[in-house]
Amino acid sequence: MAIEPYDESDLGAIVDLSLRAWEPVFDSLETAMLPEVFRAFYRGDWRAAQRAAVESVCTDADVHVWVAREDSQVAGFVALKLHPEDQMGEIYMIAVDPDYQRRGIAASLTSHSLEWFQSAGMSIAMVETGGDPGHAPARSTYEASGFRLLPVARYFMAL
Repeated sequence: MAIEPYDESDLGAIVDLSLRAWEPVFDSLETAMLPEVFRAFYRGDWRAAQRAAVESVCTDADVHVWVAREDSQVAGFVALKLHPEDQMGEIYMIAVDPDYQRRGIAASLTSHSLEWFQSAGMSIAMVETGGDPGHAPARSTYEASGFRLLPVARYFMAL
């Protein structure tokens, strides 16, 4: 497996793998958020919202995107933001193609991110994820990498 800087020719593969990777996550979120809140939040189409979010991140000059390749295929990606005012690096978005999961790719992308943050002069790293069952694998990866949970409560209700 190799981790390389993003190239615009990778965008289609990144969007596709993201939608497949996050399908169980969004299924879990719909239950956790209540269906009416979920529909309002994602305007009834989480795939369109997520596609737009991934495309926006990959084309944002202030976001640094890295791609994990295995057998010359895009197997995953990570999008990183620097917050120099706080000396903080943020893992903003990360996904691994379901066909390549459970091979250590997310852990490698996370490790690469932490090394890159250090080389950019950051002194802390942050990642945010959901507390629902669909995000359990992500939480496990981050905790295994040394991240510690800051309990936050975020409440939603339908109006």
